[in-house]
Amino acid sequence: MNFHILTLFPDMVENGLKTSITGRAIESGAISVEAVDIRDYTTDKHRHVDDAPYGGGAGMVIQPAPVCDAYEALCKKLGKRPRVIYMTPQGRVFNQSIAQELAKEEDLVFLCGHYEGIDERALELIHAEYLSAGDFVLTGGELPSMVMIDCISRLVPGVLGNGDSAEIESFYDNLLEYPQYTRPEIWEGKKVPDILLSGDHARIDKWRLEKSKERTKILRPDLYEKYDLPGRALEYLLKDKMLHMDMIEDIRRGKADILAVREDGVLTKDRSGGVYRITAKTKDAGERLLSSTDPTGAVYVCHQKFVLTSILERFGLKNFNECYQVIYPKKKAPDLPEPDGAVEIRELDETYAANVEAHYHLYHDEAYIRERIASRQMIGAFLDGELAGFAGVHNDGGMGMLEVLEPFRKRGIGSLLEAEMIRRELAAGHVPYAHVFVENEISVALQKKSGMRFAPGSVFWVS
Repeated sequence: MNFHILTLFPDMVENGLKTSITGRAIESGAISVEAVDIRDYTTDKHRHVDDAPYGGGAGMVIQPAPVCDAYEALCKKLGKRPRVIYMTPQGRVFNQSIAQELAKEEDLVFLCGHYEGIDERALELIHAEYLSAGDFVLTGGELPSMVMIDCISRLVPGVLGNGDSAEIESFYDNLLEYPQYTRPEIWEGKKVPDILLSGDHARIDKWRLEKSKERTKILRPDLYEKYDLPGRALEYLLKDKMLHMDMIEDIRRGKADILAVREDGVLTKDRSGGVYRITAKTKDAGERLLSSTDPTGAVYVCHQKFVLTSILERFGLKNFNECYQVIYPKKKAPDLPEPDGAVEIRELDETYAANVEAHYHLYHDEAYIRERIASRQMIGAFLDGELAGFAGVHNDGGMGMLEVLEPFRKRGIGSLLEAEMIRRELAAGHVPYAHVFVENEISVALQKKSGMRFAPGSVFWVS
């Protein structure tokens, strides 16, 4: 990886980076560091590159021409226009995640300002990206650029002697590093933890992870909130998996953005439908989670009555539906029932979209149905070649959309469609589940007949 630093103080940058790990990396060729003196590109005989700011004010501003000329000369030499990072407190604050992103570049240019900054026109012309070392002010961008180059270099293959080092240090995966010990075994009456002397590397790794989690939770709760969101969310939800199966399956299928995980609740947002799903132990926890949502046009699914009350009161909403959550608890698919007549089950194609929408328009439009058909998530029951009923899986993973057309009812077609959907979901490695309106007595009876178990309590859809 090649670092190019546009600066007024090239010796400062080069001397700082040509030591320790970065120095060895430069010698080995794993990285290269080139300091470009902006003063070399001024036409002023005294090598001045700054002038007083228009509009008045203290200090001096670096002129645009030397900066742009230095960058254009570098582009000509490289045969491309590399990414430019401008050191400024106005930028987003640098962190490990940004370092991992930048480490993928072949060439990076760091532009170091000085005095009162750089003429805005230069920054616009070279398309500079703003980065900050933190919310404080320094005399120039050289020190922040050196900090960032040091951090990014550690992620470049071949820079660190141990290939795992960069992945087990502070801030990896949003955890602080675990405590470290070395010889002597006992010092000032303090002993190295016995587990580190055991030679059991599996137990040592587990101990280190627990210590990292403990330390992060105490010292950097802001980081801990971001740590292993899927794992922590599932740990919470699985404590009552019947109630939370919709959220669990959304996460397992990779369809959920996990917005918050607390000791007393979880908030997710479904990527395909944009539905917020929320569960909480207390009203206060629910209120705190709701504060992380945008209610504009939002749909909520909540798992407690007090959260429902909070949503209605907080956002001034009125429309909601109370549902049972039903889950198929077995790993073996049910036997397909024998319907009254020779019924064929097959996937629907788009030619049936309008027909399905005509019987299901109260709930979803034709565009949604076409999307479900295109995703191969809708099946139809055909009797003598005629569509007799249909069912599908919603974009959030719940089974539904089951409808038997009027002339074909009371022939066992609904049970057949339900059993086939369960079979398909199990074959895909999913836990079959559905939300059923509590007032839909026919559907409730069908769920019981199909072997679905009812979760305790209710789930509420709010829009």
